[in-house]
Parts: sequence; structure tokens; C-alpha cells
Amino acid sequence: MAKLSDLIISNPEVTTFPQLEILVAHAAEAGHMFIEMDLKPDYRDTPRKWEWILETAFTKGTTYD
Repeated sequence: MAKLSDLIISNPEVTTFPQLEILVAHAAEAGHMFIEMDLKPDYRDTPRKWEWILETAFTKGTTYD
């Protein structure tokens, strides 16, 4: 299981929400079966429906980006 907080902490070069979407998609491709949305991303451009967007990116994998 991938935790969103772990992905953000271990990738400090990610500074925007679109970059986070790609990171989440790659986590799915790396073999993670589930993602836990344990915190709200603290990026200036984080949209209201961020959970839905990241879940979609995780489900579709790198075919999303």
C-alpha cells in the first residue's frame, strides 16, 4: 500500500499538484495495489476534488499522464 504522505516526503522535488498526479500514477505502475489518502497535499494548485483526481491517476497508472 502506498501512503500519499510517504510519496510526498520521499519526493521533495515534487512541488505542484500535476507533478504529484504523475508520481501517484507511477506508484501504481510500481506494483502498489492501494493508495491511502492520509493527508491533503499542501500545494498552491491543489484542486477541491484532489482525492478523486489522485484516485483516478492511481487507477489508470501511467496511461493517465
